[in-house]
Amino acid sequence: MRKVLLICLALSFVFALSAMAFDDMGKSTTVNGWITDAKCGAKGANAAGEACTKKCVAAGEKMVIVTDGDSKVLAVDNQDALKGHEGHHVTVTGTVEKDSMHVASVKMM
Repeated sequence: MRKVLLICLALSFVFALSAMAFDDMGKSTTVNGWITDAKCGAKGANAAGEACTKKCVAAGEKMVIVTDGDSKVLAVDNQDALKGHEGHHVTVTGTVEKDSMHVASVKMM
């Protein structure tokens, strides 16, 4: 009986830890950065890069977010959410998974 109780307690502990680990997945994150195109990436993350970004996006390049500070380039799952913000410095809220982001909202800085 004692062994069964210990096994149940250990399993409960394992399940609680895994639940806490998965709790962070899907949480909303806010990042500040520049909307550029995938071709230019971090090089286009400035006010002077707006015209180039618009030109490259019109030619079919995907938009990305280059974060302030660490200049991390995040691919964007839902490109339509960034329309009209090409080359802008923005605050973006959404879910980040590895090196990509699903954008929920965009605000100009």
